[in-house]
Amino acid sequence: MAPVVSNEAQIRGARRAVAALFLTNGALFANLAPRLPEIKADLALSNTAYGTVIAAYPIGALAAGLAAAALIRRLTSARLAVLGTAGIALLTFAAAASPTTLLVAVALFAGGACDAVVDVAQNTQGLRVQRAHGRSIINSLHGIWSLGAVLGSVMAAGAIAFHVPRELHIGATGVLFVGVAVTAYRYLLHGPDAVEDEHDSVNGRRGRGAGRRVYLTLTLLVVIATAGSVVEDAGSSWATLYLRDDLGAAGGVAVLGYVALLAFQFVGRMTGDRLVDRFGERAVARAGGSITAAGMGAALLFPSVPSTIAGFAAAGIGIATVIPAAMHAADRLPGLRAGSGLTAVAWLMRLGFVAAPPVVGAIADATSLRIGLLVVPAAGLAVIAAAGALSGRRPPTRS
Repeated sequence: MAPVVSNEAQIRGARRAVAALFLTNGALFANLAPRLPEIKADLALSNTAYGTVIAAYPIGALAAGLAAAALIRRLTSARLAVLGTAGIALLTFAAAASPTTLLVAVALFAGGACDAVVDVAQNTQGLRVQRAHGRSIINSLHGIWSLGAVLGSVMAAGAIAFHVPRELHIGATGVLFVGVAVTAYRYLLHGPDAVEDEHDSVNGRRGRGAGRRVYLTLTLLVVIATAGSVVEDAGSSWATLYLRDDLGAAGGVAVLGYVALLAFQFVGRMTGDRLVDRFGERAVARAGGSITAAGMGAALLFPSVPSTIAGFAAAGIGIATVIPAAMHAADRLPGLRAGSGLTAVAWLMRLGFVAAPPVVGAIADATSLRIGLLVVPAAGLAVIAAAGALSGRRPPTRS
């Protein structure tokens, strides 16, 4: 049993500390993502090769994802989150500084593995703080992640504009954000993270009777979360490249597609709890899928720098709540042990990050990157189709 936290000041401190972890996790890779096209140019990679190399990051995450639970039991979520953050910082620096394609791919693979365990650890810590807090905070924590990603991408845009060497930029930001995570560590909730309550015990006893309907619902939740990951990957992997090479935007302007996606994702996540309370997860997801499909579809139909930035902004706000909603719904599926649904969605959604870069790259080489980016409106349509797996109203928060 995890210790009960009753001190209000401690709970508030833990909420701020776990928010700092989400912030640093969003910011670290976002500092590197806008500079990936420089690595592509330095190594003279084709679109297909570039897509394959950057897919090493989510492949590493997929490979390590199932180890996260065991590592958390051994180290606790607080320790694992901070240690993993240091690993991400070191390995993104290695990717930025590596002189060969193979070394870049290896560094990204290992960095993705660290990111996977940090993702599960910080969400475990966040859900633990949420239980202590007595109401939902998970959407706002994911919003802080988006804010961190916006911050990181803006820092990268500034570094590009002022011609700061890539190694100096990524090294300095790594030191900064590891310092933030280390400072936050003392305020996190420490001790064992496992929680067993009456709800979990009932679900465990009902596991044999779950049947096909539960697993069909889980499959649809994975589709929703994967669609969200595909859109996020399009922003981090391809937005800067498309705006710079296909539409002729200057380097500092080209980054704004990714910045717009992250900024509007942040807005959507910070307002998402209120929208879900009023309209339900299903309606919010369907509206978001429609905004994503229509906004990015129009941007690709009528390509220009302003319309493309606006299209990525629409995609960002459209998919803002879908990953938290899918995780929340999976964690509450009847017939599954507590945490099993969440782990499955968190792990399997990474297939989107793995598959999207090489698929988009191959389409871009065969046709154009503009055609490859049709995966974004397609992801919006997938969310609309699968949204029936979400609740029509927001279920009460467990405490």
